[in-house]
Amino acid sequence: MADILSAPLVVEFPFTRSLGPVQSAFLTGLRERTVLGVTAGDGRVVVPPAEYDPVTAEEIRELVEVGTAGTVTTWAWNPTPRRGQPLATPFAWVLVRLDGADTALLHALDAPGPEAVRTGMRVRIRWAAERTGAITDIACFEPDESTGDVGRTREPVAHDGRFPDALTGITTPARLDYTYSPGAAQSRYIQALADRRTLGERCPACRKVYVPPRGACPTCGVATGTQVEVGPRGTVTTFCIVNIKARNLDIEVPYVYAHIALDGADLALHARIGGIPYDQVRMGLRVEPAWTEGARYPDHYRPTGEPDADYDSYKELI
Repeated sequence: MADILSAPLVVEFPFTRSLGPVQSAFLTGLRERTVLGVTAGDGRVVVPPAEYDPVTAEEIRELVEVGTAGTVTTWAWNPTPRRGQPLATPFAWVLVRLDGADTALLHALDAPGPEAVRTGMRVRIRWAAERTGAITDIACFEPDESTGDVGRTREPVAHDGRFPDALTGITTPARLDYTYSPGAAQSRYIQALADRRTLGERCPACRKVYVPPRGACPTCGVATGTQVEVGPRGTVTTFCIVNIKARNLDIEVPYVYAHIALDGADLALHARIGGIPYDQVRMGLRVEPAWTEGARYPDHYRPTGEPDADYDSYKELI
């Protein structure tokens, strides 16, 4: 049996959103070293501020300024910081109820070790040297020993939420790092591609051949243990024209991404179409894989020069 493959995989994209008046005021306030909360219908001060009451779901906009010091309500030690976390050295995740607030804010506490952290301890904000209007404008919290475990009494102060050059939107990078294992069926498929062969698997019940294989028939739910070599040629069943250049993808736009039904397969796979102007790609176009030297998979599919396939021969695979 072929070895089961695995590889690190990263899913990453920038998430862009517009800001309403509450979030705009909160993030712009952080840039100006001001922490704002919002007063809920029951009088509680919510920090970070919510746009809707967490109890009644009614819209709330009554902004107030709270303190920059507070009390740890609970915590957990993080011995091994990961990429993108607030601190590069071990730290504590803490929920901090800032003076004047009734809810707690999650952030990092810079402490020498777990023995230096306790529920009820006083902490204060350490501001980032450069602030842009993001939660990272709070670099972290740090211990505040000026009052022991007795918090300062501070009433929230009404705030109009107005700042010069207020933020109207933010872009936040989203990233997920993990190790992907394709399993036995797809491992065989990937290893066959390195030999310029395409393997599918046949369902013993309905006799359909699936490419790429998943190890089980999606229709019958039974194991597909029989390997079948398909292609290499196939038929474009449907396609789209891509006009937005993907990050870290060295392909000029526009280009075509298509569903291709390989000869002998009962499921279409996706691939890029090359070797033909994008506006000449069509349903029924006969194509074959194009390989680059040393590649483990086809770079793209190109026209074979054969007559187009009849619609009835691929209509069930669209």
